[in-house]
Amino acid sequence: MSSYFERLDATRFRPLHDAGGAWNNAEIHFSPLGGLVAHAMDLHRAARGDNPSMSLARLSFDILGFLAAEVCEVEVETVRPGRTIELVQATVVIAGRPVVLARGWYAIDSDTRAIAGGETATLAVPDERHRFSIADTWPGGYVASLEMRALEAPRPGRATAWLRTELDIVGGEQASHHASFIALVDTANGVAVRQSPNEWMFPNLDLTIHLHTQPTGRWVGLDTTVTFGPTGQGLTSTELHDERGPVGRAEQTLTVRPIR
Repeated sequence: MSSYFERLDATRFRPLHDAGGAWNNAEIHFSPLGGLVAHAMDLHRAARGDNPSMSLARLSFDILGFLAAEVCEVEVETVRPGRTIELVQATVVIAGRPVVLARGWYAIDSDTRAIAGGETATLAVPDERHRFSIADTWPGGYVASLEMRALEAPRPGRATAWLRTELDIVGGEQASHHASFIALVDTANGVAVRQSPNEWMFPNLDLTIHLHTQPTGRWVGLDTTVTFGPTGQGLTSTELHDERGPVGRAEQTLTVRPIR
């Protein structure tokens, strides 16, 4: 099976063709890079012997600069260890510059099934008849690696889409369900475009994922709304689903500007 990255050593990874960005061939798409960070955090926690009965509750990414398609170094540290909550931080360095700062909150597992509730309706994964080609809207190796399905064609600023990929995050390494899920979430900003990406740029400055249920399975469901404000800022808001039902939410802050 192919992958988005290959490991070079304990902290360095080389992006492969399928990690390629959409607006620039010399850039990494952030979506698989986000999955790589989640995978590195998992390995860091396992190496420390941290409590395995904790689940990822929130993962936030600040994108600090251009994600050049060069070797990525992922440095992970535990900022706040604990028995019931834990905060882990990761920094991605490319060409000597920090380009991503990520923080993940983990919380202790407990049995709250008796009081669980508040989710919205479950979305079913459409069958093969409902395939859509996101590559018709976006170029790049990462987009080409995806399978997308939807009950209806995306509208400007609105889409409900399901995505999956056959690729691993790192070649020869088994990633957790949540890392594999997170590796597709940033795609939300591309499934419900309000304007043509050939005429407008609307890259996200960040990505914040909140999870109330740990995702499983190969499919990532994105119930996405994109809003552009009047002064160059925007927001992509997404309810996240796996094949069982809703699992959380994602938010992306956009900077909106014409392509000159």
